[in-house]
Amino acid sequence: MLGIPTYWREQKNDCIPDPALHALLRRADILSPWTVGRCGDPQGAANLADKVWKPDLAWCAAEKKAYLPVIFPGFSWRNLSALRGKETKLDQIPRLGGRFLWSQAVAARAAGAQSLYVAMFDEVDEGTAIMKCGGPRPVGDFVDLSDVPTDHYLWLAGQASRMLRGEIPTGPELPKR
Repeated sequence: MLGIPTYWREQKNDCIPDPALHALLRRADILSPWTVGRCGDPQGAANLADKVWKPDLAWCAAEKKAYLPVIFPGFSWRNLSALRGKETKLDQIPRLGGRFLWSQAVAARAAGAQSLYVAMFDEVDEGTAIMKCGGPRPVGDFVDLSDVPTDHYLWLAGQASRMLRGEIPTGPELPKR
């Protein structure tokens, strides 16, 4: 499995143009492009899936490779930046109570993905953690948890797995507990 830049297929933006890249990728079994921060709302997730994931999946299918898109619950540099003496906005990419994460899972499935990589379990400093959190918080501002249950993002990742397997319907609304 290789973790690769988002725009690996066209070798642009976050990927250097190198003719050897695709030859290297053909040697891997699984390709997983890092897409954290490449979209910031549900519509952006749909656009990313249509313009990037869908053609990536077609390339991988033609090359007999598995494709593992990366989804994330939200993002914030606030706590990490504060440690460096900088002030940044809380919730640069808002979680929307889980709707942002769910929108990416739905968009990935619509593009044809059969599996996902959820970033990250414990990356609290960047606001992407899905680990159980809530109640009394450590020092610092992390992300807006929108009064969701402490295990909400772990539960939602599990629901995304069920959705990918066809056990629950695919749709824009968050599953009900």
